[in-house]
Parts: sequence; structure tokens; C-alpha cells
Amino acid sequence: MFDVAIIGAGVIGCSIARELTRYKLEVCIIEKKSDVAEGTTKANSAIVHAGYDAEPESLMGKLNAKGNSMFDKLSEELDFPFKRNGSLVLCFDKEDIDKLYNIKARGEKNKVPGLRILSREELIKMEPNLSDGIVAALYASTGGIVCPYEMTIALAENAYDNGAKFYFDNGVTEIEKNNGYFKVKTDKGDYKAKIVINAAGVYADDINNMVSQNKIHIIPRKGEYCLFDKAAGKMVKSTVFQLPTKLGKGVLITPTVDGNLLIGPNATDIEEKESLITTEEGLNDILNKAKMSIKQIPMRQVITSFAGLRAHRPEHDFLVSEACDVSNFINVAGIESPGLSSAPAIAELTVGIVKEKLNPEVNKDFNPIRKGIPKFREMSNEERKGLIAKNSSYGKIICRCETVTEGEIINAIRRSLGARTLDGVKRRTRAGMGRCQSGFCSTKIVEILSRELNISPMEITKYGGDSKLLIGRNKKIK
Repeated sequence: MFDVAIIGAGVIGCSIARELTRYKLEVCIIEKKSDVAEGTTKANSAIVHAGYDAEPESLMGKLNAKGNSMFDKLSEELDFPFKRNGSLVLCFDKEDIDKLYNIKARGEKNKVPGLRILSREELIKMEPNLSDGIVAALYASTGGIVCPYEMTIALAENAYDNGAKFYFDNGVTEIEKNNGYFKVKTDKGDYKAKIVINAAGVYADDINNMVSQNKIHIIPRKGEYCLFDKAAGKMVKSTVFQLPTKLGKGVLITPTVDGNLLIGPNATDIEEKESLITTEEGLNDILNKAKMSIKQIPMRQVITSFAGLRAHRPEHDFLVSEACDVSNFINVAGIESPGLSSAPAIAELTVGIVKEKLNPEVNKDFNPIRKGIPKFREMSNEERKGLIAKNSSYGKIICRCETVTEGEIINAIRRSLGARTLDGVKRRTRAGMGRCQSGFCSTKIVEILSRELNISPMEITKYGGDSKLLIGRNKKIK
């Protein structure tokens, strides 16, 4: 019997899990996919929003700036990449400058510090590649960028090391409540818990509607992106948004923490909760909108495109509360943007509800520190020599585009909640994320996974389930 069962191992579920391990509680995370960060978390804008956008009376407005302020300490403790690069909201018409001041006033109500309105002259000094049509902008110095899946992996590893249990490849099929506890049934087994936390992303409505008569509805909102090579990464330093105009909301342009350039997303409401297909129409739309913000889009530097799904509620606000007709069932649903930015604050709020229910003791053995995988590409030559002297596997480069070594891949597999798939290795090390998009290194990674997991290469998958990479041998070698 667990004290708390969390359904969903995205950034929200893993943030809650880590926060719960600060207390003497038996905690488990139940996830339908084969790894953490396999849903919305793996494909989004990777922005830590300052907090000026949401209405002050909304939960988004109350939690965004608070969550933003928690990232410095969190990234230091958990050793994941985070940078405060600042954000801009661009204005293209002098008649719209009043709208910038309205956003600034809203941000100040949301307790966002350091908001300023910049003139065109100030903007060009800051961002010389901005287009000629910009007349002013709102600047938020607290805006930031992060790697959402590295952050989630760090949260999960720390939660695991502090006692949380993770159950992957467990799709929830039914939830029963009887005798004061829940039985969460999955396609792999049953799990009993006093409290259930629903952090299932785009599936949060399905989970809630299994147990509550107070139905909720989640709309999968697809956003498409273009990712550019690191050669284009310095096109802008800040995250650049567009002030909504009569032509629409616009798109963002941002550097990533890894040095790439990212443009997107659009927003298309769909029905299929697993559809991540990009379209020519959608990608052309975001690239055409981006031309309003910068003088030139480096199209030859595009290395991939992708789509992600946001868990949109018609009410357009987070839902973080106990179901009104099912005690001890807590919904954490509708966590779309700025959900990533708000994640630490959402976790605190959710755990506050649990504490009122269970009144747990503080876990004096809780260790907030987690060390990430040493990144060979970021080391000096002296540091590299020292690491290779200790472990020769760090002297063998597997992914040339991202300078990822065999030692890093082995570390990713052997550590807490280690990688079991090609995508698991990719998200922990960036092997396969460079210009060639794993064209040269994937076979070597499959070989290392096979060796380290002691299974046939035929059993290695891209992302779990039926996503096997190899279907047979083209010849036998004696």
C-alpha cells in the first residue's frame, strides 16, 4: 500500500514526486510509457516564462512568477541546464504600444520583477538581428530557457534516490475506490494507494473521468516547431515573442540552452492524443510569422522539425484540486503553458493538499542534490584528459555532432532510472540530436545498449513498446 500514487511521469508528476519525498511517505509514479518525459514534456518551447501573460486572478497568474523564481536553486541542486536570457514582447505598430503597458501592468500584478518598456534604439543594441518593423518591446529580465526533459530526468532521479518507486509501461485501465483506498489497475498490475494524484497530461480527463462524476475535458493542442543547427544559435540572445495583432498571436524565436535556435509553435486543436505529425502548411505558417521578428531566417540551418501536444482545458487555467465528489483524488490537469515554468510551484501546491490529508513527518534523510552526467563537450582539454585517465570509455566519441562519448552513454544507462531505449540515451546525453540527427551514431548506441542491458540488439527500441529498430539479420557471420 502506497501513501501516494502519481499517474504520469512528466515534469509535473516528477516535480510532485520529488517534493513528496521530503516527507516520510511511500510514493510511486505510474507511467504508461517506457521512460519519464515521454509526453508533453519532451516537445515544447523549453521556455521559463517570466509570468506577465496570465490573468492575475487565475492559477496560472498566481503560480508562474513563483515557479520562475524557484528555478535557480532547483537547477543548482539537480544539475540541469537553465539560463536567464530574458524575454521580449515585440510591438510592430506605434498604436499598439499601449498594449505593452497593459501587459506590463498585468505582470506587475503577478509580481514579476524588472519589467521595462524598451524603445527601438534600445532593442537594436540588445538584439541587432531584429527586423526593421519593430517599434518597441516589453523586456522581462527574469525570462529563461531550460531543457525540459533533462530537468524532468533530474527530478525523477532525485525522487527515486530519495525513495520513490517508478513503474513504467503501466497504462492505467481502471481506478477503484473502496475501504478508504484506491486500487489503480494497469495493463501490468494493480497498485493500492491512500491518495491518487492525476498528472496524466493530455490523458488527465480520461483518468479523472474513471472515478469522478464531475467530468473534465482536455483538448490536445498541437504545436509545430523548427529546430536550427547551433550555427544559427546566436541569431537572438533573448526569447522573442510577438505582441498579438489582428493577424494572430504570432510565434516565438529563442535560443536553446544547448545553443540551437528554435522557432514555433502554432496552435491546432486536434482529437487524437498521440498525433505528432508535422505538416508543410503548419511549418510554413510558423516560419512566415517568424519573418516579422528577425531580418533573415537561416533556412539552410534547419536540422529537424517536430510537434508537441499541450493539455488545454476550455477554461484555460490549471486545475489543481481534490475532486469535489471523490476524497483523496487530486487532479493536476490542464497544465499547458506556462506549466513548465510553474512546475515547482504546482508541486508545492499539490503537496500542500497531501500534507493536509496525511500530516506526514519530515524526511530528515532527504537529499536534494543530484549530479548529472559529465558533459565531455563542455570540458577543457585538461578536464578531458583527467576524465579519460580515470575511465578510458570517455576517450571514445560516439556522437560526433554533439561530442558525446561512450562513457556518457554508459553512465546514462547505468545510473538511477537509467536509459533503456535509443531516445532515453538521446535525452540524457544529446547523442543523436546534432546536425545528422543520429544518422551515424544510432547503430553504435544500439550496440552499447545491447551490451549494457545484456539483451539482443533485436530487442532495443527507439522509445519502448513496439518501436523496435531492427527486424532481422541480412547475413549471418560465423
